[in-house]
Amino acid sequence: MGADMFHLGWFFEGASPQAWGRPFSGAIGRDWMKPDFPMDVARALERARFDYVLIEDSSYVADAYRGDMEVYLRNAIATPRQDPAVVANVMIQATSRIGIVPTLATFAYPPYILARLMGTLDQVSNGRAGWNMVTGSSTRAAQNFGLADQAEHDIRYEMADEYMAVVNGLWDSWGPGSIVDDEENGVFADFKQVKTIDFEGKYYKVRGPLNSGPLPQGRPTIAQAGGSARGRQFAAEHAQTVVCVANGLAAMKAYRDDVRVRMAQEGRNPNDVKVLFLINPVIGATESEAQERLDQRMQAAIEMAEIRLAHFSKITNIPFGEFDLDEPLGDRELKTNGHQQSLEQFVARNKGKTLREAAAGLGGSGCIDLVGTPASIAAQMDEAMTEVGGDGFLFVNDELSRRTLAEVADGLIPALQKRGLTRTHYTHEQFTDNLLEF
Repeated sequence: MGADMFHLGWFFEGASPQAWGRPFSGAIGRDWMKPDFPMDVARALERARFDYVLIEDSSYVADAYRGDMEVYLRNAIATPRQDPAVVANVMIQATSRIGIVPTLATFAYPPYILARLMGTLDQVSNGRAGWNMVTGSSTRAAQNFGLADQAEHDIRYEMADEYMAVVNGLWDSWGPGSIVDDEENGVFADFKQVKTIDFEGKYYKVRGPLNSGPLPQGRPTIAQAGGSARGRQFAAEHAQTVVCVANGLAAMKAYRDDVRVRMAQEGRNPNDVKVLFLINPVIGATESEAQERLDQRMQAAIEMAEIRLAHFSKITNIPFGEFDLDEPLGDRELKTNGHQQSLEQFVARNKGKTLREAAAGLGGSGCIDLVGTPASIAAQMDEAMTEVGGDGFLFVNDELSRRTLAEVADGLIPALQKRGLTRTHYTHEQFTDNLLEF
């Protein structure tokens, strides 16, 4: 017996010159400022009936690797990055059904501004907006907003719980029947249904109400990617979809089961959150071509080890450029106030390897290896989801081009649809309704 239908998302790297310098990236070095590419991505994924596009982001130019910005600017690593809310609106205007989910960090936005921004995106998209809720983890990003550093990891989530109480209160500050639109009696909005929230907590103080009006969805769909225990707890309390990076089927199942147990403990229906597992399939017209492309990817990973390590420095705030690449990673003690799960997994799976060897494995296959033709990869995804129990997959590709996009949207997805594993049409107009449909 195969898996039930599962959901699909795409992790769209926030850097504007996607796959710069890689094959089939076109003239991205010339056209990176223009909206054509993100619009094409959103249209292709909507044609393939994806649930959502998650727009990744950060708000600084990194210098973590060697203490300067050279490697990041020279290689277009996570920079330049345009504002994700603007990119989201471009994608919204190019589509009609797919969910669009920008990443916005709580430390960078006062909760009123974020609630208004996300509320407006939900309005102009007719209920298709999501928010990838992150707390922020970089010292350099904090310094761009007048802060000395980020708060400690668990304190950030304590602040985030209060932040969510504020933004939810603001989104709820307009009652469901508050817009009357009664020209005959001269009443646009019923003032009795619009309330202040008068929130005063440890970290935030907000009067309300939201001045931009009610949201089509009531509240935007919340996405979350916390890998730590505290992050999973936050997701269990607040999210409708969760991004998971776990190595292998057992770890994937354990992660999903943990989130669902936590949801039940919070009084939420575990089926009201969809855990999507990160994948980066290698697709070929034949099995031999797929294997050849895998070999090419692995060779490129070795050649690009330093670039990938520089990106890893960015998300962990660890200056790997100061280490000897050919020295064994060994039992070196590494700590971060950044992406803790990513660092833990990196250390755990690279015992005995040199830093160069370990770096070659960064940005690889995701949670599981998927190599083959569209039909064989669809079968592999079916088998994996059957074992894990649900809920779907989040595609990522650090060489995203119109070619690699088409291989998934026009090659792999039709093979999944033929097996009855993914939708062939959108049943609902709004994002959360489609996400919770099955």
